Amino acid sequence: MSRKALVAYATRLGSTIEVAETVGAVLCQADVFVDVRLAQDVTGLDEYVAVVLGSAIRDGKWLPEAVHFLKRHQKALAVRPLALFVVSMTMAQDTPENRETVLGYLEPVLGDLPDLKPVDIGLFAGEIDAARLGYFARRAVHKLGAPPGDFRDWDTIRNWAARISPLLLSATPGKPPRGASGE
Repeated sequence: MSRKALVAYATRLGSTIEVAETVGAVLCQADVFVDVRLAQDVTGLDEYVAVVLGSAIRDGKWLPEAVHFLKRHQKALAVRPLALFVVSMTMAQDTPENRETVLGYLEPVLGDLPDLKPVDIGLFAGEIDAARLGYFARRAVHKLGAPPGDFRDWDTIRNWAARISPLLLSATPGKPPRGASGE
């Protein structure tokens, strides 16, 4: 098997794809081939030595496409290194309380899949582009008091990807490294 990694993502308005592409670009610097794909378009994982999966948050939950990806591929993911990332406007203010809240969005997902042990979980702010929102989404954002703008910290995203690269690529097949740091 060649050294090939997958960065899969679920997005609604495009913010998460740009995070996934950035993670993929950093992983490429570690001499690994990387595919960046929509989670719903991935049919199998046999060609990948490691997987990164990210999702935007909607109504306090990971997007259904990301959850479905984990469930559909759980056997393959249990025997290869897996890292997860979350894109949430809650992280626009990176506080311990907000980190705890955003990590809590993953609890129901990972609780249903106890064999999946991510090597790390990245928590990132997102972007609200009012021009991309429909009428009801704009009203919901206004009601929540979420300010429009791009709150993604690209240095934090790149640093996280560089940090997980050896965790993903040095694991023995069938024995993924353990211990998500939650950063």
